[in-house]
Amino acid sequence: SQLPDPAIEDQGKDYIRPILSKYAALCVRCPDYGTRTNTVVLIDAEGRVTFTERNMINADVNQWKTSTYEFKLHS
Repeated sequence: SQLPDPAIEDQGKDYIRPILSKYAALCVRCPDYGTRTNTVVLIDAEGRVTFTERNMINADVNQWKTSTYEFKLHS
């Protein structure tokens, strides 16, 4: 019942917000931690599926392989 407490939320905001925004990004890049795969799954009204995945190659942020698969769901 006492939350959210603005006084508590303001404590450490200059420290925690940059960290949270870094780890909440679509593609995280930090020393020893980061995004290595992105996946998107699209399904239309007729049950057609497009599955696309992008994978980092050899932990090199400049090298990515993208694979796409398309299929139809069974009804």
